[in-house]
Amino acid sequence: MIVLALETSCDETAAALYDARRGLLAGRIASQIAIHRQWGGVVPEVASRNHLLQLRPVIDAVLAEAGLGLDAVDAVAATAGPGLATSLMLGLSAAKGLALGLGKPFVAVNHIEGHLLSPFFPRTPEEAGAAIPAAMALIVSGGHTLLVEIEGFGVYHLLGRTRDDAAGEAFDKVGKLLGLPYPGGPAIDRLARAGDPRRYAFPRSMLDSGDFHFSFSGLKTAVRYTLPKLGADARLEDVCASFQEAVVDVLVEKTVAAARARGRRLVAVSGGVSCNARLREAMRARCGAGGLTLRLAEPALCTDNAAMIAFVAAHQLAKKGASAMSADIDPNLSLV
Repeated sequence: MIVLALETSCDETAAALYDARRGLLAGRIASQIAIHRQWGGVVPEVASRNHLLQLRPVIDAVLAEAGLGLDAVDAVAATAGPGLATSLMLGLSAAKGLALGLGKPFVAVNHIEGHLLSPFFPRTPEEAGAAIPAAMALIVSGGHTLLVEIEGFGVYHLLGRTRDDAAGEAFDKVGKLLGLPYPGGPAIDRLARAGDPRRYAFPRSMLDSGDFHFSFSGLKTAVRYTLPKLGADARLEDVCASFQEAVVDVLVEKTVAAARARGRRLVAVSGGVSCNARLREAMRARCGAGGLTLRLAEPALCTDNAAMIAFVAAHQLAKKGASAMSADIDPNLSLV
């Protein structure tokens, strides 16, 4: 079963070919970061216009990379939501058109589910047929910060979410306050490596709230009000490290607490922010000390990509079957 998947939920145009028996055959991503950097964030109209330009080239590229023609495709999938409406519409419409033209099944995929399951993406052909294991999962990205208990494929329980800014949003907004280029997360991560994470005592919001929800808006505000008070000897690296440590502390402690509360021994972490070096380091150390097994999504699967969409689609076809051609986009699609 070979799935051709398209991902156009925001500002990445991606396509991938995935074989349910062999794993990933080919994947391409056309990034728009450089285009949107001049505005300091994603402009929906610009994103959709560039998806229109890039969809055909990325599809042709993955077919060429895999050495296959469209006749080898057994199903076509695309992200249905959440995301930007005009961007989602282009990918979903293209996938439906291909599925109809080829006479193959169509699968509408939840973008969040793609991130959720990306830590279990097969690294070898032998892993391709493995079932999705029970786990405590943290999805941490520009738009989402979620704690989800996984019982198996399609059986998920939402335990916690952010009450305001997602962690990735906080990174980008603080990056803007510091005059760093968009997106702020990678720039803060890079500078923080040379900084002192204990230099500024930024708040760990909701760390002791007794639940599994998050809040990062107050942390962002604390950085904002700290900046005018900094002396001439202040180092940008220390501000970045102190801010980053506050985010990481909350993410790690809440995730481990949720795993213990629900009796899960496996922890999975995914989403764009999970590329952050300090988060990966701290999560490894904390899970190791607590006797938990950790599965981190591969960096190439952390940002928006079509490989994770194809992976979910293959499982969905095996467990639930194809989607109806009437399936529509949902910019606010939830996981559960």
